[in-house]
Amino acid sequence: MSAAFGKCWDPAGTRWGVPTYPWRYAPSGLAARRQLRARGLRPGGQPVAAQVMRQCRYGSGVSIAYLYEIKRAKPVRPMTPGRHAALAAAMRARRTCPQCRQDAGYCIPRSLGMCVPCAYPDDRHAA
Repeated sequence: MSAAFGKCWDPAGTRWGVPTYPWRYAPSGLAARRQLRARGLRPGGQPVAAQVMRQCRYGSGVSIAYLYEIKRAKPVRPMTPGRHAALAAAMRARRTCPQCRQDAGYCIPRSLGMCVPCAYPDDRHAA
């Protein structure tokens, strides 16, 4: 057993306060948030049942994913018309260039802060 594997193996939860398993060794019946969402479920306010740990490839840190019980998970709330309108408005705001006020058709890069034609106006005439 490697040192990293031993550090992540704590099914009783004595070291980390919650049962901890190495990556891909969690018992069945538990799922992470994304896995729940793929099944159309959400944690629904339940506490964390366990966690999965793995050593990061770069650096000396670890990655942790919290696990929830599938049987206690609740169905995802349906999208209401109000939530749908709010999401559409937020995405429209992310696509609108603050400089030219045009819908770019893509999310404006945060690094530029404006659409690509406004960020690089000289490249427009080169093509």
